[in-house]
Amino acid sequence: MIDLGLTKLAIIGAVALVVIGPEKLPKVARMAGTLYGRAQRYLHDVKSEVSREIEMEELRNLHKDIQDSAQSFKSEVETFKSEVENTVSTHMDEVESAWRGDTAVMPTTASTDDIERKARDFRRKKLAKTSSMPAWYKNRQGTRQHVLSGAARVRKFRPGATSNTKFF
Repeated sequence: MIDLGLTKLAIIGAVALVVIGPEKLPKVARMAGTLYGRAQRYLHDVKSEVSREIEMEELRNLHKDIQDSAQSFKSEVETFKSEVENTVSTHMDEVESAWRGDTAVMPTTASTDDIERKARDFRRKKLAKTSSMPAWYKNRQGTRQHVLSGAARVRKFRPGATSNTKFF
């Protein structure tokens, strides 16, 4: 607040002693101290009230943001719900019409995601099937034991190339 050093306080005290006098100086000093304390408490109360108001405003803004988010989420859920209901009713109508024999059922084409999923499942099943076989059975059936890379396969089947590597 006020930058008062020791020298400034000594000068103020000397002037007050001369102006007020030695008998009234303790009363005036006491009153000045109480007024200074009241001013400090008042400033502290004002600061805390302002900080409380700022926090309340932040909470109100946060509450408003949360309500807006909840409202947008609710509208998205309602939109999704109506889309699902429309899709289900469309499919139910198709099934009922196919059951009654009104129209011929058109085979649906599989999407790329379904094809990729089926390919992954096939590879997994094949891997599980071939990896669970014992090695002697694989040897008898001619199943590959080691997979060669493309470059190794080209080198192996290139005319005039030897398959053994010589180090020296």
